[in-house]
Amino acid sequence: MAGNRVVKSVQKIALPIVQDAGMELVDVEFVKEGGRWFLRIFMDKPGGINHEDCQFISEKLDRLLDEVDAISHSYILEVSSPGIERPLKSLYDFDRFEGMLANISTYTPVNGRKKFQCRLLGSRGAEVVIDIEGVELLIPFEQIASARLAGDFNCSGRK
Repeated sequence: MAGNRVVKSVQKIALPIVQDAGMELVDVEFVKEGGRWFLRIFMDKPGGINHEDCQFISEKLDRLLDEVDAISHSYILEVSSPGIERPLKSLYDFDRFEGMLANISTYTPVNGRKKFQCRLLGSRGAEVVIDIEGVELLIPFEQIASARLAGDFNCSGRK
C-alpha cells in the first residue's frame, strides 16, 4: 500500500531529526480525511513536548521532506505529542508504562477475547503481560493489532 511506503520513508527521515533533538519518535501516520492528506508526526520526551519543540521539528522536517520529495502530492504536516492515550508500539513501551491502564486489541482471540482494558505489567520475552481484574494474562506481541494507554483519571490517588 502506498500509505505504508510513505510512512516507512518518513520514519527514516524523521527519526534522526527527532532523536538529535533529544526526543522520541512515537508514531507516523499518513491518512486521507475529508479529501485531504495529513502527515502526522507524534513525538515525546521526558516531561512532555511543547509548542517550540513541535515548531522546531516541523520546520526541519518540512524542508527535508521537500528536498527528497518523499510525498508526490499535497498534504498537511502536523507535528504533536501523542497525547495521554499514546500508542504502544514496542515491547519497551509495555515495560516503560508498567502499572498504567491500557486498551489492547488483538488480531485473534486470546482467552476468548480480542479487546482488553487492563493494567500493564510489562513484558516477558516476546509476550506482553497484563492484569485484568487481578488475573495475569500473557499476550504474544505479534498478536497485538493496536494498543494505547487509557486515560487514568483516578483523582483519589488509588490504583
